[in-house]
Amino acid sequence: MTGADRFPESKALACTAALAADDKKADDTIVLSVGELLNITEYFVVTSASNRRLVRTIVEEIEERVREEHGRSPIRIEGLTEQQWVLMDFGDVVVHVFTDEMRAYYEIERLYRDVPRVEWQVETSTEG
Repeated sequence: MTGADRFPESKALACTAALAADDKKADDTIVLSVGELLNITEYFVVTSASNRRLVRTIVEEIEERVREEHGRSPIRIEGLTEQQWVLMDFGDVVVHVFTDEMRAYYEIERLYRDVPRVEWQVETSTEG
């Protein structure tokens, strides 16, 4: 059983965070199923923005949408003052919102390249 199958609520929260980031024009948003590797959290959401102000806007949107749709708030948020790499810890889901430069520098996806990626985009119907 994969992490996505074992923890549907966690997957739903991760997808909500990814969709919220995407709605605020975040760049290259991915959801990684890291639970079997890390054992401290189930999912990482990784996204980035072109500037610090947009990082803050994305973080605020994620926080609001997760609260509205899942009734949860982050356990902690780190990096909000600097707005270059904000970590939002929901326990079972950790959201990383980077500036583009910081994301390129740390290459967090490279560290977790062997974990499964989760499809989070809403599929649009092409039928008429």
